[in-house]
Amino acid sequence: MPPAFAHRITKYDPADRDGRGHYHGPEDTVSDHGPVEEAYLEAIAAFARESGIDRLEIREPGITGFVDFGAEAPVAGHGLAGLFPPDLSGYHDGAEVTVPTALELVRAMLRDDGAWCRLERQDTFTVHVGWDQYVYVGSDRPCAAAVARTRELGLFAEPITASPYAADLEEREVTQAADEDFWERVRAELAAPKAFLLEETYLRNATRWHRLTENNLDTIRAGLGPRALLTVWPDLTPDVEAVLAALGEDVTLDGSVDFVWEEADGTIRHVTVDEVHDQRLTTLAAGARAACALPLAVDERHPLFHVALPDRDGVLRARW
Repeated sequence: MPPAFAHRITKYDPADRDGRGHYHGPEDTVSDHGPVEEAYLEAIAAFARESGIDRLEIREPGITGFVDFGAEAPVAGHGLAGLFPPDLSGYHDGAEVTVPTALELVRAMLRDDGAWCRLERQDTFTVHVGWDQYVYVGSDRPCAAAVARTRELGLFAEPITASPYAADLEEREVTQAADEDFWERVRAELAAPKAFLLEETYLRNATRWHRLTENNLDTIRAGLGPRALLTVWPDLTPDVEAVLAALGEDVTLDGSVDFVWEEADGTIRHVTVDEVHDQRLTTLAAGARAACALPLAVDERHPLFHVALPDRDGVLRARW
């Protein structure tokens, strides 16, 4: 359940809101990358101190995807450069970070740098960054001193019932764990013999692709990211020209597809295109050994398996 006390922290004076709560004052909806931004971070730090919080857990992390709706252009590295290695190891669902690192994540979100996540400590403390410089802090304590400190910083801490960005635990897309029974089922299928295409979503908007065989199953499994979402598809087809031709003929697609192909050296690559007639596909497919095209529309995607990795204790905590 969410923390008992929640506040909306903004730079927007409530006196400048109309009867429906819409703001009509002079403040801009983007970060100033300066003193106001620092005030936000100091306010959050004050709430964390009063709540006795020194570490927070990253939940549902993501990076810039195929479509970006931020008010500012995303930056290289999604705002995570210097916080995590280039391969973003350590930035995953369930990872714990110190409050200073959490504040830098908030900074990246305030700037629309590309990264987004919830920051939580079980049911006792949460930080959620919304659109237009709205920040929501939840605590199991009233945090009267932090509220006063927020006002001293020139910001407004308004009490609310709950954060609008609280995770909806009733609407999980994936509830099946990639447990030992799942892997044994996959192993039995691969022994046919056959191969599968594995889509590993290790962050929202970040995927790796693997061609699963009986020989490489254990190796690939060992390298999967924590709490990753795993989608298993039929194997790539060696008739690459037929894949491209089918794209051009299929009028039921909404125009957006993941095109996946195997290069001559066995590397699996993919690209998302918003037009199935995109000329890049012909160029990318040149020399490919096999390929497939997977629609992005949810009602057109029909994978063989859709599961998520549990933690080492076997409990599925990922919220996909």
